[in-house]
Amino acid sequence: MKNSLLISGITIADAVEESVIGDILIEDGKISRVAEKIEVPADIHIEASGKNWTAFPGFIDVHIHGAAGHDSMDATPEDLAGLAEALPKEGTTSFLATTMTQSDEAISAALENICEFHASEGQAEMLGVHLEGPFISAERAGAQPIEHIVEASYPLFREWQKKSGNQIRLVTLAPETRGAMEFIKKLTEDKVIASIGHSDATFEEVQAAVRSGANHVTHLYNQMSPFHHRKPGVVGAALMEDGLMVELIADFIHSHPASVEMAFRQKGAERLILITDAMRAKGLPPGVYDLGGQDVQVTKKDARLADGTLAGSILTMDRAIQNVQSITGCSVNELVAMTSANAANELGLANKGKVCSGADADIAILDDNLNVQLTICRGTIAYRKE
Repeated sequence: MKNSLLISGITIADAVEESVIGDILIEDGKISRVAEKIEVPADIHIEASGKNWTAFPGFIDVHIHGAAGHDSMDATPEDLAGLAEALPKEGTTSFLATTMTQSDEAISAALENICEFHASEGQAEMLGVHLEGPFISAERAGAQPIEHIVEASYPLFREWQKKSGNQIRLVTLAPETRGAMEFIKKLTEDKVIASIGHSDATFEEVQAAVRSGANHVTHLYNQMSPFHHRKPGVVGAALMEDGLMVELIADFIHSHPASVEMAFRQKGAERLILITDAMRAKGLPPGVYDLGGQDVQVTKKDARLADGTLAGSILTMDRAIQNVQSITGCSVNELVAMTSANAANELGLANKGKVCSGADADIAILDDNLNVQLTICRGTIAYRKE
């Protein structure tokens, strides 16, 4: 049996079905069989019986800028490889390389670099691009440089899409800005996810955006018009519109624990996607780091510009699910939905977000405290806890 890995006696988690205890056989990067008992020789055998381990589908981070000193905007193969190398430690097996509001030249360079990148064995897989800006609101720019914000332009997007090798899968934009509604319609026709974010839109403008095809919200609560009882804003619309999938940075810094719980109660696990929005300092000591040409002061808990504005996060996906579980008491099934299944479904990835026969062998094995013990990327052990 070539390139085979057998995991025995492990709890297998799914977003829909009840968890079961069984064996998982992996061959040539795919899950070839899941059963109560599998007795075949394999190149690698992992015995999980009695360890209280659970096999989750590998986490999918649809909003991450960087980690371990690397950033997607650095536009070098080494930086994308460094990011892909770092992520399995937190259980992440695939991601959308996320850009930010910068010049045409800088974004083009990042996309051309992304076009050429393919993850190596044992690295998290890059599934495409999350284009965050530059079609956003100056009123809600946050750490996105205002000087590089431009009006929504489908021709410019098409140029960038070509440079990326048609890998832009999700675009964050402000629907209230000039030309944005028509842009959303064009993105939807192209089967690219239109996400509402960095937006000062009214409740009604978000509703219009949803009618135009928008179906995603970038980092709920952050850099968007807040909820007011007479002006519900983007936050109110995000929580009320059933057609919107909502990202959440569950570090308890970007969102108060009660706000995380409210999002969970209102949207349900089936409409939430946990993300990190992490920048290059994730996994590194406190200090000053760069984000889009801006100095970011990073402490042990957060990352901020000189004026105190949050500049991405240093959150890991395993910490995110620990935080969410601690505040909501959600089930393992719901964690699977929020960490992989929802993202896989939204991106149209039939072979990810599940641990079953025929699926990609992307698996995060966690203990009963939700600490990552082992991560498998496309059949290769990419991380093992010492």
